Amino acid sequence: MTRVFGLGIVIAAIGVAGCGGNATSAASSAEPAPVAIHTASVQKQAIDRYLRVTGSLAADEQAGVAAETAGRVVGTPVERGTHVTEGAVLVRVSATEADASLREAEANAAQLEARLGLSAGQPFDPSRVPEVLNAKASLDWAEADFNRIKSLLDQKVVSQAEYDQRLTAVNASRQQFLAAQNTAQQSYRSLQAARARIDLARKTASDTIVRAPFSGIVSERLVSTGDYVTKGMKVATVVRIDPVRVELTVPEQYLSLVKAGQAVRLSVDAYPNETFTATVKFVSPALKSDQRALTVEAVAQNRDGRLKPGLFATAFLQQTNPAPALLVPASSIETVSGTSRVYVVTDANKVEERIVTLGETVGDRVELASGVKTGERVATNPRGKLSDGTRVQIEG
Repeated sequence: MTRVFGLGIVIAAIGVAGCGGNATSAASSAEPAPVAIHTASVQKQAIDRYLRVTGSLAADEQAGVAAETAGRVVGTPVERGTHVTEGAVLVRVSATEADASLREAEANAAQLEARLGLSAGQPFDPSRVPEVLNAKASLDWAEADFNRIKSLLDQKVVSQAEYDQRLTAVNASRQQFLAAQNTAQQSYRSLQAARARIDLARKTASDTIVRAPFSGIVSERLVSTGDYVTKGMKVATVVRIDPVRVELTVPEQYLSLVKAGQAVRLSVDAYPNETFTATVKFVSPALKSDQRALTVEAVAQNRDGRLKPGLFATAFLQQTNPAPALLVPASSIETVSGTSRVYVVTDANKVEERIVTLGETVGDRVELASGVKTGERVATNPRGKLSDGTRVQIEG
């Protein structure tokens, strides 16, 4: 009796176990429910494309201003960072010697003008010079006297010796007249030299004031009051940073994409969340042989002065006639460990995983340079819920 009861228990247990195995097998053979998704189509659209290059900022103008004359510095009205206009005084040099030289030159010229009988602005006429006028008067008197003696000689009133004496006087007066004219011409040339010395002395006097060659900012002042400067010695540096120049290096394979007048977007590390605009002004006619690259210069407005010469810049040059792009919503892209993918919906209501290459960003959409075709539909917001072959149910 005990054995029969035990056998029944074993058979019952085996039956129960058998029923449980069938339930598990049935559950495992059932397909998972489709995942509800929203989709968006791959759209083909022309977009603005940009060539990314790097470079550095430089001042629009920079001048090392030098002293034009030697002397002791007596004034320095500017400091570093001073904004100056064109012609503003940067440094003053003692003008004592220069002023004295100017007065001496003016006195010499005035002396020669008085000798020639010239007043300011009057043109030179040698016949009006006093010495020439005296010599001409003497010549006229001698000729008149000679003509009178000649007529008397014809009448046998005067002797041949007296006639010869008057003829010699006429010739002497004529030579004196010519000599006076020559002296006047020499004096006028001396006057021209004296006037030239006045101009030089006046320039030397004006050069005692060192002025800004253009409007800008004083970046360096190299002398102080009491210093002695020599001609050609650098005393200050003036820079103009509005606009600011952007010197870019473009690889040779992109030469056809760059031209004067092209729009440029700039970003600098100093202002990570800002973009500045510039325009290409110069494209070098030749490549740098050591870099196989082209030098391109753009100009950016810098009215607030925030862009500083020397800053490293990343530039995006807008391309002309760019190829159309394939765009999808940014939310449809899943990126894991640097690899980007999208899930394309197939005719079987399943998704196919595609590895894609990202391009330009246009608002809330991203260009896919490879991996998809125009008109295909991709799942939006696939974050972690889709994989290759997943069945889906499209809700919108």
